[in-house]
Amino acid sequence: MTDTTPARPYRRVLLKLSGEVFGGGKVGLAPDVVRAIAEQIAAAVREGVQVAIVIGGGNFFRGAQLQEQGMDRTRADYMGMLGTVMNCLALQDFLEKAGIDTRVQTAITMGQVAEPYIPRRAIRHLEKGRVVIFGAGAGMPFFSTDTVSAQRALEIGADAVLMSKSGVDGVYDSDPRTNPGATKYDHVTYTDALRDGLKVVDAAAFSLCAENGLPMVVFGMEGEGNVTRGLLGEHIGTLVHP
Repeated sequence: MTDTTPARPYRRVLLKLSGEVFGGGKVGLAPDVVRAIAEQIAAAVREGVQVAIVIGGGNFFRGAQLQEQGMDRTRADYMGMLGTVMNCLALQDFLEKAGIDTRVQTAITMGQVAEPYIPRRAIRHLEKGRVVIFGAGAGMPFFSTDTVSAQRALEIGADAVLMSKSGVDGVYDSDPRTNPGATKYDHVTYTDALRDGLKVVDAAAFSLCAENGLPMVVFGMEGEGNVTRGLLGEHIGTLVHP
């Protein structure tokens, strides 16, 4: 069988982090959890990997869930974007405490706390060894942070996008949380993932990566050192490839 593993180690990678993990399973922020994640990222940056990050906001707000409770979806999504920025600032704080120079860029202008999202400036930061954290999603409602992760990865020229998940350690043929007999894929093509309706990542993110030949690794955040291992290009989770 042909080896479909992308060239390793990575030069530049986009890491998507689950906002739910930042809350430690609760609404709000768990500083000890964020500190531990920051230390894992810092370890990879010290090895020379250029790291950009997108964080979800599920520990604060989820637009779709707020819509189900009667809120206007557009307004709810903007609230979710602000939640991601809070997570970005928390991660920036702990990364800098770990000695890693960090910049936050947001798709919604908020000059007192972050830079505006400017791709060329982000690339320059990465080239200087800084971590860049992208907040506020795409700055538009109806776009998930999975899709934004794929878009940002393509725009900054990342070698791969790493999708870390909470409660699942890769891509399965069905939901392992409801089907104990679900089978995990070691690797899978985007074509097969879309055809079979595998929903661990948004179909829009799969499609965007497929159209542009960008490999994706889906892995679980749970597990000692998983984030560092993923950033350093170790085999972990499921490789999704063209």
